[in-house]
This record gives sequence, C-alpha cells and structure tokens, in this order.
Amino acid sequence: MKVLKPYRIILSGGGTGGHIFPAIAIANAIKALRPDTEFLFVGAEGKMEMEKVPAAGFKIEGLWISGFQRKLTLSNLAFPFKVLSSLRKAKSIFKTFKPDAVIGTGGFASGPMLQVAAKWGAVTLIQEQNSYPGITNKILSKKVDRICVAYNGMEKYFPKQKILLTGNPVRQDILNLQGKRERGLEYFGISGDKKVILVIGGSLGARTINESILNCIDTFAKSNIQLIWQTGKAFFETATNATLNYSNEGIKSFDFIHKMDLAYAVADLVISRAGAISISELCLVKKPCILIPSPNVAEDHQTKNAMALVTYNAAQIIKDVDARANLCGVTMGLINDKEQCDKLAVNIGRLALQDSAAVIANEIIALINSRK
Repeated sequence: MKVLKPYRIILSGGGTGGHIFPAIAIANAIKALRPDTEFLFVGAEGKMEMEKVPAAGFKIEGLWISGFQRKLTLSNLAFPFKVLSSLRKAKSIFKTFKPDAVIGTGGFASGPMLQVAAKWGAVTLIQEQNSYPGITNKILSKKVDRICVAYNGMEKYFPKQKILLTGNPVRQDILNLQGKRERGLEYFGISGDKKVILVIGGSLGARTINESILNCIDTFAKSNIQLIWQTGKAFFETATNATLNYSNEGIKSFDFIHKMDLAYAVADLVISRAGAISISELCLVKKPCILIPSPNVAEDHQTKNAMALVTYNAAQIIKDVDARANLCGVTMGLINDKEQCDKLAVNIGRLALQDSAAVIANEIIALINSRK
C-alpha cells in the first residue's frame, strides 16, 4: 500500500480578522481531510495575525510589509524597501519550508508570498473575499492556479477559467447556533426578556460606529434594549467609561469578542461594517443587520459588498458620513419592526453559501494531486 506523503501548505494573509479567520478556517478544513498536513502561516510583522494564528494552534512567520498609503506620508518612503525585504524573506521561507501549495487570503503579506510561490512552481490559490478585488489580487490572478470567490460576476476582474465560486470561509463555531442562546445570555450576563443589539465594527473596531453608538446608549437603556458592543482596543476605554453606569441594564462593551457564536446566538439585530467576512457570517447566521460600509478601503469595496445584500432586501445600509446623525433612529425603527426584521433575516439567509472552507480544502488537495 502506497504511503501518502504529508502535504506542506503555506497560508498567507492578515492585517484584519477578515483575512485571518478565513485562512484558519481553510487550514482546519484541510486538516480534517488530511490530519498529517504540515502548515505554516505567513503574516505581517506587528499585525494581529501574529497573535491570533498561534492562538489557533498554527505556526506563523512575519514579513516586514505594510500597505501603500493613498496619501503622501513618510511611511510611503519605506514602502519599496519593505517590498524588497518581504520578497527576500518570502523566498527564504519558500526554500526552507518547501510547500506543495500556497494559499493567499488577502492582506499585506499574501502578495510577496504568492508572487514567489507562483514563480517557483508551487500550487497557488487566491481566496478573494470581496465583490470588488484589490489591485494586488488582480495582478496575481494572471499567475495563480485558482481563484476562489464569494460573488457571482467576478470574471469582470479575473480569468474566467480560473474562478471557482465557493463563498467565504468563516469561523467554524458560528455554523451551528442551535441551543447556544441560553449559553450566550449567561456568558454576556444579559436578560433573555429584552432585545439585544450586537455591534461589530470589525476586529480592529470602527471609530464612526463607536462614536455613533456612544450617542445611542441612553436611548437603548431607556427602551429596555441590551447592547453587546465590540469596540476594538483604541476605543475600549472610552466605551467602558460610557457603559459603566449601564451594566445592570445589559449594556456591555468589549475590545474583542472571543465567543462570536454566542454573540450571534443572542442578537436580535446586528450593526456592522460591510467587510466580506462579516457579511458572509451574517448570511450564515441569518441575522437582520444595518451595514455601515467603511469609506477607508480600496475602491469603496465595502459599499459594493453591502449593496449586494441591499439589492435583495437582505440588509439596510447607512453611509458612514450619515451614521452619527442617523444610526440611532434607524436602529430603533428597525428593531421595533418585527415584520421587517423577519424579512431581512429570511432574505439574508438565502444568500448564504455553505461549507466554503471544505470546498476550498478539496480544491487545493485536487490541485496538489494533479501535479504529482
């Protein structure tokens, strides 16, 4: 009987949870199929992946890389040197680890690693999360073997023959919320008799959303509405001080929510940025939501992500510039409109793509085997 050689796979990406958690989900799906697979993650030094990936049980190496600012800054002067440094280190990592495949999930580090892998003959796969891809993935698409996407119509940006519609991989614990509501109520210390709003501005927080929620706290408390608020580290102290006198009313703030499955399980309404992974999670958990797209992203892709839902009456949208003035009123109007909340929940659930991580895992294994 032929003994199968363990696969060696690099997953590269990071900067935000939207790039990190899909990579971890894909690795876990591959591990479920081939438990002996050896993994190495490659991220950007100083970014959150350097903490989150080891916490998930995987090894990671960091590149000295960051994004190019679209306005004139001193940090841009270092950008060419960072690119050269990252390409050199990516080559060193490739030579040492000798991967069968390299998977890029977006973020600063994925570009250099995929560039090297494509040149040196490893199987290469991009997992594009957004409805509008960034410039790096557009360039890399000409060199990689497969592009896994979450939206239809991506042949406008990528070679059609390379595209596979898979949806976005999400954290495994959110895939089944059945029976988790009571645990969630206990975990967050809130009541099951009052409605709950969950606010997630992304893994790093979102200043506009945070400042808008700050204006809503008193209204929520007086209306017997509870709040689970992920602020990010930068705003956490401000939020903690603001919610201190409301903790008995079920108004709670967190710099980062580690048990997102429990947060979704108790939520009646979600307020969120429109990052691709957040939207994919909201589709899978079937929660009515208000989306506030970030204006500080390439090509305004969060607005495009959000409109892909709004078109099907699967979400409501508020522009970032309007959030401070309008979020409180829109939120109160929606959470008190059960019929509309139910419609949004049904419609968003219809847009969910299931088992994305497993589909991508099977595809990467097939690609590796086709080379043997």
